Amino acid sequence: MIDDIAGIRRVLTETRSIAVVGLSANWHRPSFFAAKYMLDQGYTIIPVNPAYDEVLGQKCYPSLRDIPVPVDMVDVFRKPEDVMPVVDEAIAIGAKTLWLQLGVINEEAVARAEAAGLQVVMDRCVKIEYARLFGGLNWAGVNTGVISAKRPIVLTRG
Repeated sequence: MIDDIAGIRRVLTETRSIAVVGLSANWHRPSFFAAKYMLDQGYTIIPVNPAYDEVLGQKCYPSLRDIPVPVDMVDVFRKPEDVMPVVDEAIAIGAKTLWLQLGVINEEAVARAEAAGLQVVMDRCVKIEYARLFGGLNWAGVNTGVISAKRPIVLTRG
């Protein structure tokens, strides 16, 4: 399992297409937020959710097996107990990486994916890791080393 900065940076650098399993069309859902961010960074986003025809202006597929193009990464926004069928599909389509989002922890899925030759990242957010490693967090001041809920004091000329 990849759990180091160099490995995550390599995966994100080598990846061009991301199939997002469980992508919601609701703007306030984490899957929508993360997929939109990655789309804005130049990645090809392929929504996978049988409930929609389109998400983020991209054709949505009911399953990974229905995607007609190669997929580099399968990004999973599903409950841990629902991951095993997704792993089997990721293996079947020849995906290179299985990325299990924050809170999606399934050691059996990791073992099966790795045994089939997939790289695996678990319990991390693609958006957060991309922003952290490629500078996308600094626009909001999060990269300052100081985490606070207090607003900064604005000095005015008087």
